[in-house]
Amino acid sequence: MQLLLAAVVVLPLVGALAALLPAPPGLRGKNPDQAVLRHGVTVTGAVLAAAVALAAGFDHDHPARMQATTDISWIPALDIRIHLGIDGISLPLVVLTALLTFLCALYSYFHMPTGPSPKAFVALLLTLEAGTLATFAVLDLMLFFLAFEMVLIPMYFLIARWGGAGKQAAAWKFILYTLLGSVVMLLGLLLIGVNSGTFDMVALATDNGPKTQLSHTVQLLAVLAVGIGLAVKSPLWPLHSWLPDAHTAAPTVGSVLLAGVLLKMGTYGFVRIALPITPEGMQTFAPYLAALAAVGIIYGSLACLALVRKGAKGDLKRLIAYSSVGHMGFVLLGIASMTPTGVNGALFANIAHGLITGLLFFLVGALKDRYGTTDLDALAGSTGAALYGRAPRFGGVLAFGAVASLGIPGLAGFWGEMLAMFGAFRPAAGLSRPAFLTFMVMAGLGTLLTAAYLLLVVRRVCMGGTPHLAPTAPLGTADPADGDPSGETAAAPAVPDIARYEYAAWTPLAVLTVLAGLWPAALLGLTDPAVQQLLGGGK
Repeated sequence: MQLLLAAVVVLPLVGALAALLPAPPGLRGKNPDQAVLRHGVTVTGAVLAAAVALAAGFDHDHPARMQATTDISWIPALDIRIHLGIDGISLPLVVLTALLTFLCALYSYFHMPTGPSPKAFVALLLTLEAGTLATFAVLDLMLFFLAFEMVLIPMYFLIARWGGAGKQAAAWKFILYTLLGSVVMLLGLLLIGVNSGTFDMVALATDNGPKTQLSHTVQLLAVLAVGIGLAVKSPLWPLHSWLPDAHTAAPTVGSVLLAGVLLKMGTYGFVRIALPITPEGMQTFAPYLAALAAVGIIYGSLACLALVRKGAKGDLKRLIAYSSVGHMGFVLLGIASMTPTGVNGALFANIAHGLITGLLFFLVGALKDRYGTTDLDALAGSTGAALYGRAPRFGGVLAFGAVASLGIPGLAGFWGEMLAMFGAFRPAAGLSRPAFLTFMVMAGLGTLLTAAYLLLVVRRVCMGGTPHLAPTAPLGTADPADGDPSGETAAAPAVPDIARYEYAAWTPLAVLTVLAGLWPAALLGLTDPAVQQLLGGGK
């Protein structure tokens, strides 16, 4: 188990270095570019296999205990150690990261985004995977910071070199926001380490550990500093403004990993660091965190409604990015409740959002490949996508992703949001229940607004006239009977439906969304004991 976890973290780095080297003669094949893309699929596949083996060997009877641990002294003068381990909180995130990265590598093998050499692309993808996996596996505050920062440069280049329109500005905005947040977070982590005498996250999370030496003032300052850095990555309103631009400009696989994995690093930090290590400071700031999360839920939904209305020239990719602000608001609301119910809901919503939004970004990328645009006005009506008539299986999967994202019972999106609101209904002792009830009502309103804009997306993109033999109207020409299934105007010819490689990349996400919705105990059985122990001071 120790070797498996070490392999999961180290193998992507080794693969990234190997991707930059010339391929051995026997592995080059006819196309060197395809050879390096095949290398990316092989390495990420091996990492996924190791992550699945790690999950299979995990002691599910004791998910609150740190397992597969490695603890080696690295910098003795600062007491910084290479300390790795997983529990029921981090294991699902490790598996999710390995799965999404493998699916992105597989998708890119058949549909490489336009840009420079595939060698650099594969190396950056694997470096990004290594940093994300390390973030969820390390148990030392300084290593956590290094892993947290390790993902920024690869994502910057993926956006800046392989992105679409506005990629340079979006990449700079992404790197500046996240780096500034990280500088503040580093100060908070150093404050904890200096005042407690250790950077060990396990020792700091126990009631009888060094955290008892942290005064109330130190905890307040630490939560404020660490929380700002984590909030930028989460993203918490109003620190979210880098996200829509980054998603809109990023290549398809960049958007999938940004939404499905990178956003989870911020919320994971709140659960692993802020809640157990600085509980007094967290309790002071919890109402403010909950208030901003509730505002983010409403804001994200209203922004999506503004983008989806007819004539707004809204971008579907940008809309899904704004939807992430709302969905991650539920995660942060559950964390702010400081209750086992709320935190379990937050962790469940993390996984559900990674599966569903990852699928949606895959779909939107494929939609742009087919139509050359993600403009909703261009995709709407009988002269636009009309997916039910032209590519029915594609339209069905897009409708499934939208329904899953709005949180319908029976699918993964339902349980996390419901439990987060239950946590707000009865927050931890010492928190204002009337205030949290208000936040819960705001979150409930957000679910209604979410259903409204997602159903409008399905109506505008999936419905419309069926293909005719009449001459094709330009794709950007909006039809007066936008979304009217009975439209008789000329329509674009049928477009390719789901390809085999798209089935391979999308099916696991759809299946896991259904399984998590029908059998939530599989995930909650892992997280709940670990959360109970974390909130109970290690008991």
